[in-house]
Amino acid sequence: MSAGLADKIVLDDATLAQRVAALPRPLVFTNGVFDILHRGHVSYLEAARALGGALVLGLNSDASARLLGKGPDRPLNGELDRAFVLAGLASVSLIAFFDERTPVALLTQVRPDVYVKGGDYDMETLEETRLTRSWGGRAIAISFVDGFSTTALVRRIRGTDA
Repeated sequence: MSAGLADKIVLDDATLAQRVAALPRPLVFTNGVFDILHRGHVSYLEAARALGGALVLGLNSDASARLLGKGPDRPLNGELDRAFVLAGLASVSLIAFFDERTPVALLTQVRPDVYVKGGDYDMETLEETRLTRSWGGRAIAISFVDGFSTTALVRRIRGTDA
């Protein structure tokens, strides 16, 4: 891994607070699996980054991704491979992994000014929204670029799309 890209990936909780503190504010946080990076992901991350001075991406670990029920062979790309590809995006400032189903514990450590999810989420039902608002932050849903989905892409590759 090249040093520049590796510098964006936090592999241990011990350095997370220091790395986050060095980022420009307002701090934006989003999370996801980002298994096969596509145009919809890139547009979404660009829009999220535009909301602040830096974007921290909470990346589902392989174990966490399996908890989401996307299939026994998902994620297709391992967590370090996914992190490396995402680190190559100018919009992503820092990447940290989480092992749980949701990023609540990681979000508590990062304490962003803005929490962002895709438009397919009802922000008012998310624990992450309540948590972010508890310290005065905002929660925002960003619209997706229609027609882009990793699950749909996997179906198309396998020839099982309907």
